[in-house]
Amino acid sequence: MITIKAFEFNYFQENTFVLYDDTKEAVIIDCGCLRPSEEKELSDFIAENKLTVKHLLCTHLHLDHIFGNPFVFKTYGLSPQAHRLDVEQLPPPDKQAQAFGLPGHYQHIPVQKLLVGNEVIKFGHSELLVLTVPGHSPGSVAFYNKKNGFAIVGDALFAGSIGRTDLWGGNQEVLIAAINDKLLSLPDETVIYPGHGPETRVIDEKLNNPYL
Repeated sequence: MITIKAFEFNYFQENTFVLYDDTKEAVIIDCGCLRPSEEKELSDFIAENKLTVKHLLCTHLHLDHIFGNPFVFKTYGLSPQAHRLDVEQLPPPDKQAQAFGLPGHYQHIPVQKLLVGNEVIKFGHSELLVLTVPGHSPGSVAFYNKKNGFAIVGDALFAGSIGRTDLWGGNQEVLIAAINDKLLSLPDETVIYPGHGPETRVIDEKLNNPYL
């Protein structure tokens, strides 16, 4: 059984996830902690639950989802894993920050492992399947666990909405096609954990999402 802990971090109220199983091996997905208090909240949770973090995974490389990558690299020695197209096509953190009018310098931690889709990420007794869901960004991915019936989808799909497509390499037509192909094809009761806002289910988005 996988336990999912969600945190809401940074200016953008971004969802950061820690997943772990009974072995206490864990993954961090979309580490958005920015302030020292947020870094402490994350590290305290990991320490209190005696977790060993094995992977730092990124659904995509927009700034609000990678604010915490330098902290994870410094604290746990892990470099991010993300899709090749985001690595190649998205601006570095400082240039993204300038586009959003954010002050300060944001350290860039290079991606260690390039994802292409259909990889299986293993930790403890658990696995996550990488699904490519481009459109919000060129290389957006989701992490799916069939056994526990959930997917961490970044900013591709939200409860009642879809990701914005006006940023670097975004494309609404591509996004909607990818959502239909890769996410709405999952079992109806699959729980969708988005990058912002509350969780939802595949069946709820099939029935109620006005964009789909």
